[in-house]
Amino acid sequence: MRKFSLLALSLVFLLSACAPNFQKQNEVVQTKEKVKGKAIIPKYNISDSYYRTILPFEPGEARGLVVNNINTRYDLNEFEMGLMRIAQNSFDTEKYLFREGREIKGDIIRLWLNRKYTKEQFNVLQKDNKELKESENIGLNPVDTGKKGEPSSPIYLAHILEHDYLIKNENDKVTLGGVTIGLALNSVYYYKKTSDGDTFEQKIPHSEIVREGKKIAAEVVKRMRNTNSLKEIPITIALFEQASKSSVVPGNFITYSTVDKGSATLNSWENVNEKYYLFPSKDAQDEHRDDVTAFLNFKQDVEEYFPNYNGVIGRAFYMGDQLQDLSITIPIQFYGKTEGIGFTQYVTGLVMEHFPKYLSVSVSVTSVDGPEALIVRKANETEPFVHIYQ
Repeated sequence: MRKFSLLALSLVFLLSACAPNFQKQNEVVQTKEKVKGKAIIPKYNISDSYYRTILPFEPGEARGLVVNNINTRYDLNEFEMGLMRIAQNSFDTEKYLFREGREIKGDIIRLWLNRKYTKEQFNVLQKDNKELKESENIGLNPVDTGKKGEPSSPIYLAHILEHDYLIKNENDKVTLGGVTIGLALNSVYYYKKTSDGDTFEQKIPHSEIVREGKKIAAEVVKRMRNTNSLKEIPITIALFEQASKSSVVPGNFITYSTVDKGSATLNSWENVNEKYYLFPSKDAQDEHRDDVTAFLNFKQDVEEYFPNYNGVIGRAFYMGDQLQDLSITIPIQFYGKTEGIGFTQYVTGLVMEHFPKYLSVSVSVTSVDGPEALIVRKANETEPFVHIYQ
């Protein structure tokens, strides 16, 4: 087994003095966006799974909205990273640069996330807010049709996320080359019968989510084409079904479509066959019995080693029927640092023993004091990375 990072970290600090200066090798280009000037393209990309991000960093127009509108931190991470995976079907990571969405303005996104109001409903709103204009009644969620004390039509659209992809031409000019749009859709509608009453839940059928999501996507594309900077830009738009507020695994993208340069018509929809499972759980046991069995054997060996064990939880990511990534959390109470080191060594051996080489596995060992250790075994690698937190 490779030496732990307790030793490796000291080598990192020793070698840092002679490490290459990536900053000096960055590429400076001219931008042709609304605010012209110089921009920096990082020379190095940390992974083929990511895009290089143009600098200086510019926050997206809808920055902050995503935190308020997405149910869980798990959904938030998957919504952003899953949209980037989908973008790679249209925009190559070597050719395109990433920028947070800047083309659809934040105040416009806020209006799109509202319900559509009838004339009578909007007149009532205007009485409380004299500055409201008829042109702002552009919500993409359906009209509230419920009577007092009864649930209305669900709010389907929770959030809109824009990612911009820039391209550099032969004159070292960087321009907008494509846009991806993620539509986060609710799988559960939360509502109150009275303003100060209890919150109720209404599960939205998957078929209904897909149907309404596609309708919203078509309208979003139509509106984007009315924006001058987006009239000719290729667009990829994807539907994300977010999990409930109580879920400990994220939701997932379910389908996406592309829109050709200059067109306002969506091409055929492509299914996204990705899903997260909680290990152990009934759904995982029913659909992926062999993988759950391997996890349970790992869990059993952890329990036999340590009397203060509190539980082992796994989040498994599947593409199709193939398990791609397994993230495991082990909360435990240690009574000394050497005890933690010994436990981490033992768990590292279990990772190598119980899980196939093609699978990426990460294990986070935590205590009441915070993170204690991190074990990462990348797919098809013989040596794991192990870090003991100091």
